[in-house]
Amino acid sequence: MSHLTGARAGALFPWLDEVAEDLDTGHADKAALLPALAASGVFRTGVPEDLGGAGGSVVDGVRAVAEVSARSLAAGFVLWGHRTYIEYLLQSPNAALRERQICPLLAGEVAGATGLSNAMKFLAGLEGLQVNARVAGAGFSLDGKLPWVTNLRPEGFHVAAAVASMDGGAPFVATLASDAEGLVRSADLELIALRGTNTAAVALTNVAITDGNILHPDARAWLPQVRPAFLGLQIGMSIGLARRALTEAAGHIADAGRHVLSGPIGELTSAIDAQENALFEGLASGAFAEKAAPLFKIRIALAELADAAVGLELQASGGRAYLAGPGRALARRWRESAFLPVITPSLVQLKAALADHAAKASAGSGQAA
Repeated sequence: MSHLTGARAGALFPWLDEVAEDLDTGHADKAALLPALAASGVFRTGVPEDLGGAGGSVVDGVRAVAEVSARSLAAGFVLWGHRTYIEYLLQSPNAALRERQICPLLAGEVAGATGLSNAMKFLAGLEGLQVNARVAGAGFSLDGKLPWVTNLRPEGFHVAAAVASMDGGAPFVATLASDAEGLVRSADLELIALRGTNTAAVALTNVAITDGNILHPDARAWLPQVRPAFLGLQIGMSIGLARRALTEAAGHIADAGRHVLSGPIGELTSAIDAQENALFEGLASGAFAEKAAPLFKIRIALAELADAAVGLELQASGGRAYLAGPGRALARRWRESAFLPVITPSLVQLKAALADHAAKASAGSGQAA
């Protein structure tokens, strides 16, 4: 059952199946992706009805990211960035900003980009903030960079950024418009896959903002609240890719000698189900806002399960998967699976954060003893 809404929801999946390869290699019309996703109603999933959404919760948003990612991880990546930016607006205390931006975002008229990958690493103690603010008149002047952001659509975008105050104030989270003076978008990054995602860098030089641009005045207080949605929606990419690879693998096991893979396929399916259920329960209960470690472990587990699922698809496909024609979709999924461990926060960064958390917990228990 699809969790997408809107009259054209049924048209999205066939279109994605048709253009998935070109979205991955960068040969598709990148400008067409955001409007196609918007027309399906996918951006409205999990957004309150009184704001123009379809209702539901962020769990429904994760399911939608998974459904899209099963067809094209490039499209899922764009959906994640756009829908996560919408989530920032939903959780922001800045009602005027939300009212000003939400409708164009839901309609796909302007792109939303998270820009908070650096902030999530900052929150975990992995690196400092890369955008700095100085008080300038009634607002701030920003300088710095966002080295890797997706959905920076040349036709227009809003990008969120965590900002360090050079004047002794708390770090805060702001949103910047693509046409802001002093904001420069780079050329698209030379990715090995997902090239149709408008992924680029942003440089900021004396970019002026006011309170109207601030998503939240205290990044340290707010980022733990939005991190479950940020990571949960991101995990939807792993779920979708893993399930698609297992579906493809199951379609090949009737071939001679390959029925032996039915057991591993069933085991991986059960493992994905268990992790997905744990993710949905934690998002629904709000538990991840207080304890991030279980969410980190789910992110790691599902990325690794996606990799294993693509490996099983290769085994089930046999030698024909190494032929350019029959193996094209599998080769794309293999490239897609290689992205899941490195998207911020990467698996290495999450494992480092978990190890640091465990060490501090052990030291604390030792002192208590």
